[in-house]
Amino acid sequence: MSGRYDGRTALVTGAQGFIGSWLAERLLDEGAEVVALRRDAPALSRFRIAELEERCDVVQGDLDDYEALLRILNEHSVNLVFHLAAQTIVGTANRSPLSTFETNVKGTYTLLEACRALGVVGDPLDAVVVASSDKAYGEHEDLPYREDHALEPRYPYDVSKACTDLIARSYAYGFDLPVAVTRLANVYGGGDFNFSRIVPDTVRALIRGERPVIRSDGTPERDYLYVADAVDAYLAVADSLAREELRGRAWNAGNGEPIAVRELVARLIAVAGADVEPAIEGEGKPAGEIDRQWLDSGAIRAELGWRPKWSLDDGLAETHRWYMQHLS
Repeated sequence: MSGRYDGRTALVTGAQGFIGSWLAERLLDEGAEVVALRRDAPALSRFRIAELEERCDVVQGDLDDYEALLRILNEHSVNLVFHLAAQTIVGTANRSPLSTFETNVKGTYTLLEACRALGVVGDPLDAVVVASSDKAYGEHEDLPYREDHALEPRYPYDVSKACTDLIARSYAYGFDLPVAVTRLANVYGGGDFNFSRIVPDTVRALIRGERPVIRSDGTPERDYLYVADAVDAYLAVADSLAREELRGRAWNAGNGEPIAVRELVARLIAVAGADVEPAIEGEGKPAGEIDRQWLDSGAIRAELGWRPKWSLDDGLAETHRWYMQHLS
C-alpha cells in the first residue's frame, strides 16, 4: 500500500459493520491509526473475522452522546472522520422508524456538531465523509440519478438518508467544515451478514444446497458496487476535501449498470456452478422499496479520477469465495 495516511488518525463510525470493516482495514493498510466507535459487539462480523479489533483503537460510545464524541475526537487527535454507522435495513426502517431516525438523523447531527466544536477547541479536521445513499433520491422517472436530481424520498429509510445528506452538507456551507457526502449504489462483498439482502442470502442458500429465494417478482433493478470499489470512493472523496471548493459536494459512485434481481441471482448461480432455479415468492417490488435505481457516476470519475475496478461477475465470484471460506 502507499502509506498515504501515515501519521494520521481516522475515526470510523460503523467500523464493525460490513463496509466499515473493509474501510477500516484499508486505512490501516495505508498507514492510518484507526479509531473504531463501538456501541454493540456483534458476535458475527468481518471486523472480528479479519482480526481488525487487535489493530484498531476500539472506543466505547454512542452516536447520540455529544460529550463522548467530542472527547474521542480530542483525545485521539482525529484528523479524518468517516461516518458510516447507521440503521441500514429498509425492512427494519419500515417496522421501526423511530429507532432508524434516532440513529441515522440524530446520530449524524450529533457527530457533526462534535466535529464542528473540535475546530473551536482544538485542531480542525482534514475531512469528514458522510455516507448517504442512492435511496436518498427517492423514485425518479429520469434515470440514472445525477447529483443535481432533487432528493424526493418517501419511505422511512430513504427519508433518514436524505436528512443525513442535507444535514451533512449544511455543516460544510454553514460552518466551513470539510464535509462531503457519498451516495453509493448497492454495495456487496464478503462480510455482509445482513441476510435480508439479496447477495448474502443467495450465496448462503447456494452454499447450503438450497434454492435461492427472490422476495419480489425478480424485476426490480439496482446498481451494484463491489465493496473494494466503495472503499476507493470513500478515500477519493476524503482526499478531495483538501480542496475547499469541493466541500459540501455529494458524489455518486456506482457501476451505472442496472441489473434486475433475477439476473443478479442467475449470475450468482452460475458463479456457484449450481443447477437450481430460484424460488420467486413475491409480486412486484417489496413494500417500501423503490423499483428502479441506478447512478450516473460521471462527476466522481471526471473530477476525482475514481472508477470501479471490479466487474460485476468478478465481484460476485470473489464474494462467493469469501462466503465459501467462512460459511461452509
